[in-house]
Amino acid sequence: MAPNRGGLAITELPSPNQDDRPAGLPIDTLILHYTDMETGAAAIARLRDPVARVSSHYVVEEDGQIFRLVPEERRAFHAGVSHWRGNELLNGRSIGIEVVNPGHSCGYRPFPALQMAALADLCLEILARHPIPARNVVAHSDVAPDRKRDPGELFDWQGLASLGVGLWPEAVEGGDLSPVPGGMERAAELLRRIGYQVDPARPELALVAFQRHWRQEDWGGRADAGTLARLEAVAALAGAA
Repeated sequence: MAPNRGGLAITELPSPNQDDRPAGLPIDTLILHYTDMETGAAAIARLRDPVARVSSHYVVEEDGQIFRLVPEERRAFHAGVSHWRGNELLNGRSIGIEVVNPGHSCGYRPFPALQMAALADLCLEILARHPIPARNVVAHSDVAPDRKRDPGELFDWQGLASLGVGLWPEAVEGGDLSPVPGGMERAAELLRRIGYQVDPARPELALVAFQRHWRQEDWGGRADAGTLARLEAVAALAGAA
């Protein structure tokens, strides 16, 4: 284990699943995932398996250990088919962090405080090195809402934002479940303003992703009054970020 250039203790576990970033692209997006496997060791083994062809820049264990698999200046294979704020195939312009958690497939559970503290420190160091705006600190489910749900509704986005990692609308009422005429159309408009790619045939997919991130008390995909209030607040923050 060696100290990172920013001071964090990081264990190097290089993955072969990496290549050169496309020339001329900024590193302007930070994507957070969960591992969705029974153990961190199993996840790291997969992320280092040349046959699997998946990887991430970092893995953060439940006890706060941090592993670097791919240098930040290289492209890791973590986001796949992805879209955010008009950009697609985000691996070329993003840094990916896998946060160890069994996920919805293997017994989803809250993320421990030690893990979240280490993740926050790591994210702050990354943000100090790269021009990543707060609106571009996103979930895997935000950039691939049609196929991903990580890191999910138990992830403490609000806590991270309070430390300067990402966006969180403060003091916005979100509990009103009242239906709103034309609510889904308004929701789709706001989702696009925030950065989502919205499928016109299935706008609820992007809405559920939004709710898992910013309205975790109810992520049923309904464009009710509380959801629209949160959407308006996040869209305003994203426009100012």
